[in-house]
Amino acid sequence: MGAFWPVRLSHGPVTLRPLRRRDEPDWARIRNRSGSWFQPWDSTRPPESPEPGMDFAQLVMTFTGRARHGQMLPWAVEYTPPGEKRGVFAGQVTVSGITRGSACWAQVGYWIDPAWAGRGIIPTAVAMACDYCFDVLRLHRIEIAIRPENANSLAVVRKLGFRYEGRRERYMHVDGAWRDHDVFVLNAEDVPGGLLARFEAGRRPEP
Repeated sequence: MGAFWPVRLSHGPVTLRPLRRRDEPDWARIRNRSGSWFQPWDSTRPPESPEPGMDFAQLVMTFTGRARHGQMLPWAVEYTPPGEKRGVFAGQVTVSGITRGSACWAQVGYWIDPAWAGRGIIPTAVAMACDYCFDVLRLHRIEIAIRPENANSLAVVRKLGFRYEGRRERYMHVDGAWRDHDVFVLNAEDVPGGLLARFEAGRRPEP
């Protein structure tokens, strides 16, 4: 499974590349200036959790190790603004819980710097990630769990055509408490021509 990492994917101005330790200054700058944007949706550890917290360097090291073992895909999202030659760190897309055998499924999570929200960056990045999971890893099912109050994240799955599967009560510890999440799914056979191609086709104006 290690042969599948590192992985870099690009489409237009959007690139997925491995999360790196040197991303920490950009990551921290985004988080510090936009705390109210992220706090309601950030996962937290329950008080009874025996696992210690991780700083950014430990997180990158842990995620990279899991990626090399085929357990996850921790991508940074880069966006190249119009007229610029270099991309900026704009967010993350993480594929986690990669499961083989009879399941062949995984979960996707994402966030975007609010300075770049509304430009189709995250839908494009998630579509690329899903196509890689379906076409290269040969997974069958992708699942995204979102708090029902998170309108911005819900807009992403709706744009990409994920179908609503149901609500899971007290599904994940987020913002200091166990929170309900709505679950959206996509199977490989739902997008035989690729999710990114379907998303792009839906964005083009009618002739």
